[in-house]
Amino acid sequence: MKKISVLVILLLGLMLVLREQTTLFLFGKGIEMQMAASLQDPDLVDGLHLGFCGAGSPLPDPDRSAPCTIVIAGEDMFLFDVGSSHNIGAMGFVAGMLDSVFLTHFHSDHIGDLGEVMLQRWVAGNHTNPLPVYGPAGVTKVVDGFNMAYGFDSDYRTAHHGETIVPTSGKGGKATQIDVSGDELVTVTKKEDLRISAFLVDHAPVLPAIGYRIDYKGRSIVISGDTVRSDNLIRHARGADLLVHEGLSMKLVELAEEKAKAVGQKTMEKIFFDIRDYHTSPEDVAKLADEAGVRYLAFNHIVPMLPLPGMKEIFLGNARRYFNGPIHVGSDGDFFSLPAGSDDIRKDNRL
Repeated sequence: MKKISVLVILLLGLMLVLREQTTLFLFGKGIEMQMAASLQDPDLVDGLHLGFCGAGSPLPDPDRSAPCTIVIAGEDMFLFDVGSSHNIGAMGFVAGMLDSVFLTHFHSDHIGDLGEVMLQRWVAGNHTNPLPVYGPAGVTKVVDGFNMAYGFDSDYRTAHHGETIVPTSGKGGKATQIDVSGDELVTVTKKEDLRISAFLVDHAPVLPAIGYRIDYKGRSIVISGDTVRSDNLIRHARGADLLVHEGLSMKLVELAEEKAKAVGQKTMEKIFFDIRDYHTSPEDVAKLADEAGVRYLAFNHIVPMLPLPGMKEIFLGNARRYFNGPIHVGSDGDFFSLPAGSDDIRKDNRL
């Protein structure tokens, strides 16, 4: 009996050792793959690519973080809004490779992780120049605020790791204000084969708020930012391959308002009432997508949360009646590829 007990103990011990070794091996491989991640992904063909690092809103949603959209054009990588950033690495990308950040406006859910992105890009990329951050009037104040808030942390990093690893000259961000008025389309960044342009949208009382159009080697993406139905957006989204537009379900938000009232949550009742007047319903988004002649419509900044099966179709309502092209309700990790020299739009999820 004692021999059997000793044998069992030895086997259990061996299993624990092997489990530990297997766990350490897998952990090490994961770290190796993460640090080796680059834009040279063999599946990432030359073209335009867009991913939802965050497809949600300020309302908690298990499938959707605060707004953050990654765009890759050839060898360049950009972020549009940075409400959340933890999915950048989870999707297989490295913040150190960021070229610049573009902000649509300054609601907290669109800028909340800007300081962290500036820090991660600096440390991971050994950069000697601050992260370029573009946005509407007020962007300098926002970036300066994050630079100040992260000032102590940045000093600690350099003191600990040294100037060679984290050079002082590369910390933080540098703001560039985008001045745009009326119905104009303003070029913000122009490189060979790449143009990023900005235009006004209507998110009053948030003024100004802007959307972006990205053109690369014949492929095009438009990002609405937060807005009601905008003629300006329709004008500048004309013929785009992919329109990424915010969406708010009036039906679901009205239900949330009703339930807030029922339990005496007067603050949330008022908020659910107020937010309906500066966002766009999925039906109206579908109509404007049809009018603009875009090929593919993807929703982000989903309001409200969609935690239950079947809620995506409830969110869309009658949107499919008004737009005949593909419609997708975004979740974190969704990734769209638009290869150069092709009409293809490929979708998968990198989480």
